[in-house]
Amino acid sequence: MERLLEQRYAIKFCVKLGKMGKETHDMIKKAYGDAAMGRLGVFEWHKLFREGRERVEDNDHSGRPSTSKTNENVLRVKNLLNHDHRMSIRMIADDLSIPQTQVFEMVKENLAMRKVCTKFVLRVLSEEQKANRKAICQDLLHHVNEEPDFLGNVVTCDDMWVFEYAPESTCKWQSTEWHTPASPRPKKARMSKSKQKSMLICFFDQHGVIHKEFVPLGQTVNAVFYMEVLTRLRKRIVHVCPAIINNWQLHHDNEPSHTAFRVVEYLAQHKVATLPQPPYSPDLAPPDFFLFPRIKLTLKGKHHASVEVLQE
Repeated sequence: MERLLEQRYAIKFCVKLGKMGKETHDMIKKAYGDAAMGRLGVFEWHKLFREGRERVEDNDHSGRPSTSKTNENVLRVKNLLNHDHRMSIRMIADDLSIPQTQVFEMVKENLAMRKVCTKFVLRVLSEEQKANRKAICQDLLHHVNEEPDFLGNVVTCDDMWVFEYAPESTCKWQSTEWHTPASPRPKKARMSKSKQKSMLICFFDQHGVIHKEFVPLGQTVNAVFYMEVLTRLRKRIVHVCPAIINNWQLHHDNEPSHTAFRVVEYLAQHKVATLPQPPYSPDLAPPDFFLFPRIKLTLKGKHHASVEVLQE
């Protein structure tokens, strides 16, 4: 501030000597170098002094105080954000008559807050669904702690679509390449998934895949078809995992074909227990976060000549 006042005195002195605005600016720039006032600032003060202004200090301003980062204002900002988390810095500043820079510092430094984008979820669970999910998780955790071989007897099932061609993700990091400064920037056209696809049904336990099969083209996965798949699974377990044939437990999601009455009756007749799956809880289904993402990642960006080649 002292250096700024010093330059204003110099501008006033040049005005008294009858110097023009450009001459004054050249002299200020030559005298102060990089610390000199900007061209517009020099011309503005030159005009003010030429019109009769005597003060070199800024005029007193009414309204907002010079410093607003007080504990009281921090609390006011916090209360506003607690009431509405989407308020912008400008809205808070206008509402509280506090400079935006001060509001920004209070939000970032004093309140240690940051803007976070809303996370997209398929469905927001109700309180009853949350309580049910918690109860099921606690029950499963109890079995894991009380029964050492509990997880060894669990067979998990799920299905997914695989496409003849699935484009790479739109994330830039997946298509980054090493290039020299002289090489042109690579280009990639936007692609869409192919219409030819096949559904994969997979059963696996903690040791690996037990049984997998592709749904025939045109076949609907209903209760009758799923019972046929379970029959083939039981035969497969006899050959691959004979140790658990009498006490294995099935874990699958809540698809209509899985929860149909005839499927439930079929499992009961063959003494196959099922583990509960909370509704709308893909993070509690191992295929959704462990197995299928790895398969899809290896298929992205690759063309397959036919569905049969894809299945291979």
